[in-house]
Amino acid sequence: MRSDSDIRRDVEDELRWDPQIDPTDIAVGVNGGVVTLAGFVRSYSERRLAETAAKRVAGVLAVANDLEVRLPDMDQRPDPDIARDAVARIKEELPYAWENIRVVVKNARLTLEGEVEWNYQRERAEAAVHGVRGVEGITNSIEVKPRAAPEDIRRKIEEALRRAAGIDASRITIESNGSEAILTGTVRSWAERQEAERAAWSVGVAKVDNRIIISP
Repeated sequence: MRSDSDIRRDVEDELRWDPQIDPTDIAVGVNGGVVTLAGFVRSYSERRLAETAAKRVAGVLAVANDLEVRLPDMDQRPDPDIARDAVARIKEELPYAWENIRVVVKNARLTLEGEVEWNYQRERAEAAVHGVRGVEGITNSIEVKPRAAPEDIRRKIEEALRRAAGIDASRITIESNGSEAILTGTVRSWAERQEAERAAWSVGVAKVDNRIIISP
């Protein structure tokens, strides 16, 4: 088990290493492997990049992202302008599903609503609007309404986990509840935990409850 001081040092180094992140106003705290990011950044995309950078560090068990977005004056825009750009980006990213997604913007905070068949569509819709200038926060309320038969979910997830090279499938247990999947067990890293969740989403489920514990 790595010490909190070592993890903190590596997270700070990782933030400095990423050229898309200005770590000047970011404070890093670590307690029992749980990283807290505090302070402020100058865009929503930078906030997400800082969280992703922290998760890359070995020994990190979880990340609490308390970073505040403080937009420079030149990046502040009216809500209708933000909404128009967001819709255009989603339409470009998901040309066959964008009409099922609604964009709501209030006080520079963007909410995505609607229904899609696959989780990748939900994720790509959110990723498409990360770089919209003027956004201070994003809430993804898009629901996944899959067509996969509930009785096939557990078998398909087990097969997906066995195919994934970076996962020890024997340490993970899958339960299904209708069109939802519950993952339990242990993995060796945050990256492996995320990969297991991605594999579960890939079979076409409405929800993944990831209860996997990181145990290096």
